[in-house]
Amino acid sequence: MTMKKTLLIILSLGVVLNYSCQKEKLYPVSQTQVSNQDYQPFTTPARILSQVLALYNNLRGGQLYGSRYIVYNEVKADNYINSSNNGITAFTVWNATIGGTDSQITGLWSSGYSTINNCNLFIDGMVAKGNSVVDAATAKTYVAEAKFIRALVYYDLLQLYARPYADGSGSKPGLPLRLTGNSSYANYDLARSSVADVYAQIIKDLDAAETDLPSTYTTGTPAVLDAVANTTRAHKNTAIALKTRVYLSEQKYSNVITEANKIVPAVAPFVAPTGVPNALQSDITKVFTTPYTTTESILSAPFLTTETPGGQSQLCYYFYANAKALGTAEFNINPTGVVADANWKTTDKRRGFIYTSGSKIAMSKFPTLSPYTDWVPVIRYAEVLLNLAEARVRSTNTVDAQAIALLNAIRGRSDATTVFTVAGFANSTALADAIFQERNIELLGEGFRNADLMRLMLPIPGKGLLGAIPNTDPRYIWPMSGDELLYNKLMTPN
Repeated sequence: MTMKKTLLIILSLGVVLNYSCQKEKLYPVSQTQVSNQDYQPFTTPARILSQVLALYNNLRGGQLYGSRYIVYNEVKADNYINSSNNGITAFTVWNATIGGTDSQITGLWSSGYSTINNCNLFIDGMVAKGNSVVDAATAKTYVAEAKFIRALVYYDLLQLYARPYADGSGSKPGLPLRLTGNSSYANYDLARSSVADVYAQIIKDLDAAETDLPSTYTTGTPAVLDAVANTTRAHKNTAIALKTRVYLSEQKYSNVITEANKIVPAVAPFVAPTGVPNALQSDITKVFTTPYTTTESILSAPFLTTETPGGQSQLCYYFYANAKALGTAEFNINPTGVVADANWKTTDKRRGFIYTSGSKIAMSKFPTLSPYTDWVPVIRYAEVLLNLAEARVRSTNTVDAQAIALLNAIRGRSDATTVFTVAGFANSTALADAIFQERNIELLGEGFRNADLMRLMLPIPGKGLLGAIPNTDPRYIWPMSGDELLYNKLMTPN
């Protein structure tokens, strides 16, 4: 071998060895990526509990139950009139001109999937480390809470970004179904699962949550019910109640009845027989005032002076904040919407939430001005009663006596002068319509109206100068997030 050739080989080896020693500098570990931190957050019971509570904090963020998810579902429908023409505060949601790159579309999507990912990371971390740090019962509770929150957020996203289940029995494109945590940069391209598959996963999570969640949270010695925890953390009745909502959206009415029967007796008084004694309050206004921990409040998003939604993300700001002084808010009640129902009597206590100033009408369920500390109801027992009533009528196609009793329970606590009877309804359709309208009255401003219209494939009624939107109109559902389309190569637009 010549000296020249030997020298070339040595130099080549040097380059290879040097590259082998230095190649990690070409691919440095990102200093900003999310990391599992060698599961350090799962090394003590206190750290694990803080993560569970942080998941609820995600849920009450400004884009979700801090206000915007609720606002979007209300103003996308027909009970509100925009007063500000402010694109930042849902004007384009209201007038159905919203695009896939608008902040409302991308912000809610991002917040929803960030919450889902945090749930996934927590569940993964419990398997890898946390289950060996806390006792088995506590570990099951914590994972069940994460699954409950994941299920709720997937349900919420379906209501805006996917076609209703009734359109093809869930065969239309739904959402990317992410069930493991993303903690580092990688290829996360994932196609959309069908609407039916996403609903199936939601129910799977809620079934598991019902099994492993506690019946109640208690405090002190001797133990008494912890009203705050039973209102702000998921328990068995919470999972059951959410299942009645989910099954109603799928029009699986027999399943609604099966679930609701677990926490609603066959006859009045309607008080949950197991777990937290959930029941209607005798006075609806008590649900929306301090301390917010009534047994009607199955799950609420709590807020304190030091823990507010922040920015322009408060229900009071959207629906009431300026009304008392200026006669206007971001959104005022549509005078030709639900408030125009002549059967909703002026003496009904729920009319007390309607505030009129000049020509403007505002909704005052959330009346506390800055720093906006009203707690936000996520699930109320009143909703469960209405879910059951509607399911009974639609499943039997009869003027069902229990459905009327449930309807009377809701109407009667605010308007004792109105009593519905079997003889008062010509057929099951008339009763179903009455229950549907009662939802519109009872749950006004709480984020149900758009989803209620869509689950039955009803047109979104016109409002102001905007005409009705039929279920065949592309505007019926939201466009897909432009960010997701950009970064997920397997994603498809709506």
